[in-house]
Amino acid sequence: MIWNTMMGTSILSIPWGIKQAGFTTGICVIMLMGLLTLYCCYRVVKSRAMISSVDTTTWEYPDVCRYYFGSFGQWSSLLFSLVSLIGAMIVYWVLMSNFLFNTGKFIFNFIHHINDTDAILSTNDSNPVICPSARNSDHPDNDSMVFYANDTEIQQFEKWWNKSKTVPFYLIGLLLPLLNFKSPSFFSKFNILGTVSVLYLIFLVTLKAIRLGFHLEFHWFMPTEFFVAEIRFQFPQLTGVLTLAFFIHNCIITLLKNNKNQENNVRDLSIAYVLVTLTYLYIGILVFASFPSPPLSKDCIEQNFLDNFPSSDILSFIARIFLLFQMMTVYPLLGYLARVQLLGHIFGDVYPSIFHVLILNLVIVGAGAIMACFYPNIGGIIRYSGAACGLAFVFIYPSLIYIISLYQEKRLTWPKLIFHVFIIILGLANLIIQFFM
Repeated sequence: MIWNTMMGTSILSIPWGIKQAGFTTGICVIMLMGLLTLYCCYRVVKSRAMISSVDTTTWEYPDVCRYYFGSFGQWSSLLFSLVSLIGAMIVYWVLMSNFLFNTGKFIFNFIHHINDTDAILSTNDSNPVICPSARNSDHPDNDSMVFYANDTEIQQFEKWWNKSKTVPFYLIGLLLPLLNFKSPSFFSKFNILGTVSVLYLIFLVTLKAIRLGFHLEFHWFMPTEFFVAEIRFQFPQLTGVLTLAFFIHNCIITLLKNNKNQENNVRDLSIAYVLVTLTYLYIGILVFASFPSPPLSKDCIEQNFLDNFPSSDILSFIARIFLLFQMMTVYPLLGYLARVQLLGHIFGDVYPSIFHVLILNLVIVGAGAIMACFYPNIGGIIRYSGAACGLAFVFIYPSLIYIISLYQEKRLTWPKLIFHVFIIILGLANLIIQFFM
C-alpha cells in the first residue's frame, strides 16, 4: 500500500533527473535520497512514541507538530501539506493535458494516415524515438511539412487541439464538476489503476530497452556530442524531484494505522522504500541507457519520458490512456484532501457550502490550466513543490522534533545534534538551490 501510494507522477521525470545529474551521479543520488527520506520517515513514525505524557494513539502528524510547536506547528504543517497537494494537482493537470493532447493527435493521425515523426528529429527505424526539442534538419522541405501547411483540415485541428492553448481548458469542463462531489468514495474504487499503470510502465520500458539495446559511454566530467558527463552540477534538480518522489511523510502515520501487526511498522516501511527505490532505479536506468545515442543526444530525454515516443507509438498510446484515466480518478481525491485540510481547518466543515467549495476548486483548476499553458515543465514543478513541502515534512520537523524530545529527556548528544542539524541544512540548501538551477 505504501509503495502504491508513493509511486506517482515523479516516476515519469526520473530519467530526465538522471540525465540532469549524470548517469553515475544520478544512480548514487537516488540511493542516497532513498536512505535519507527513509530515515526521516522513520523519525515521523516514531514521533508519537516520544510523547509519554499524553495518549497519542489517535494522533496524526500535524497533532505531533502542534504539541511541540503550538498553533504555528499546526498551521505551518497544514500550509506545506497543501503545497504538496496543490503541486501534485498542477502536475496532474499538465500531464493530463499532455496525455489528452497526444491521444487526440494519435486518433487524428491514424484516421488521416499522417506520420508525425517526419518533422521532428528522430531515429529512422521500427521503434522510433523522437527529440521534440529539436527540429529535424534533415527534412526541412519534407512533403509532409508542405501537407501540414496547406491542408485546411489539419490547420483547423491544430488550431482547436493545441497542447498549451486549448486542451488544458477542455479539461476544466470535464474535471471541475467532479471536484464538487461531497464524497470521493466512488473514485477511491479506482486506486488499483495506480498499480496497473506503474506495472505497465515497467513492461513498456523493459520492452523498449530490449528492442533499442543499451547506448552508453562514460565521460566523467566533459560531455560529448551525444553523451552527457557522469558528474554534472545540475544534480540538485534530481534531489528536488526525488524529495517529492519519496514523499509520504504527511500521511505515513495514517497508512501504518491499518497494519495488523504494529510491531512490523519499521520493517514494512523499510521494505516499501527499498521497492520504491528499486522501481525508480529500474525505470531511470533502462530509459537512460536505452535512449538511442547516436543518432540522438542524451540531452534529448524529456521531463516526461513518454514525450520521447511519437504519438503514433501504440505502446505509448496505451500508457497515456492508462495514466490519463488513472489521473482523472485520482485528481478528485487530491482535491477532496485539499478541501478537507483547508476548509476543514478554517470553517470546521469540509463542505461549508457549494459556493465555498466552487471558489476553492476554481482556484485549483485555474492554477493547473495556467501552468499547463505557460510552464508545462513537470520536472520543474515537481522539484519546486517537492523541495518546498520536503523542507518541512522531510527535513525540518522530523529532525527538530527528535532533537527537542531528546533534549527534554536529557539524552541529547553532540553527534545526534550535529547529524540532525546537518539534515535540516540539507533541506534548506535543497530548496534554495532549486531557484538557481
